[in-house]
Amino acid sequence: MILLSWVDLTLAGSLVVLLALINWFQGLGLGRKILLGAARAVVQLTLVGLVLKSIFAWNDPWAVGSVALVMLLFAGREVQARQTRPFEGLSGYWAGTSAMFVSSFGVGFFALTVVLGNHPWYQPQYAIPLLGMLLGNCMTGVALGLNQFSQGIHRDQAAIEAKLTLGWTGWAASGEHRRQALQMALTPILNAMASAGLVSIPGMMTGQILAGGPPMEAAKYQILILFMIAAGTGFGVLLAVSWAAYRLFDERHRLRLDRLRAVFVPKGKRI
Repeated sequence: MILLSWVDLTLAGSLVVLLALINWFQGLGLGRKILLGAARAVVQLTLVGLVLKSIFAWNDPWAVGSVALVMLLFAGREVQARQTRPFEGLSGYWAGTSAMFVSSFGVGFFALTVVLGNHPWYQPQYAIPLLGMLLGNCMTGVALGLNQFSQGIHRDQAAIEAKLTLGWTGWAASGEHRRQALQMALTPILNAMASAGLVSIPGMMTGQILAGGPPMEAAKYQILILFMIAAGTGFGVLLAVSWAAYRLFDERHRLRLDRLRAVFVPKGKRI
């Protein structure tokens, strides 16, 4: 494996700086975001590397559990922050967080104990990277699904209330919106599976090959990861969107858009 120095990373980072400068000169408004994102990536990944180095040495289940908990809590915050119309209060935060916990941790535990069968199953070398990939993709899927669902329900409020007036249940009236939310949330991983190997070599496979691993073993691990991500994301979105459908309709099947946080709109504009 070729070891990278900070000089190598600085050379690579110069391209990002160049991109930010071009954005700034053209007045596109993305230069600051590009530099901030790059700086955050450097700081966060460096800290993660230092923390994981210690955790790998300890091989302690409590340390692995603490890291997993921190990852989950931050993922829940990101899910809520990425929604245009999030649910009011902490219920919206815990909905996305609990959905990701059940799906990502459940699928991850299955992969570690049944598929990989490593001993101990919480070995940090496998548990933390696998959970990170599952949580990251599940986070994106849940955020996309909840946002698509709440936006669709708000947009089609009149049509949904007409169905409710005709005797439809809230679950039935929101069926098409749940389908659209699931389709939106699963699009990234479906595209990744469809294009893997033909259009691109996915990240984990690339990393193993660059590290000197056998290409066939790298391909097997990438297939495993794609399957686990698809399952974890799908289960997480189903749980989150089902909860949202339950939350937006009361026991008398009335639509309760007041449970969504109001969006500030500048005067003279409509959404």
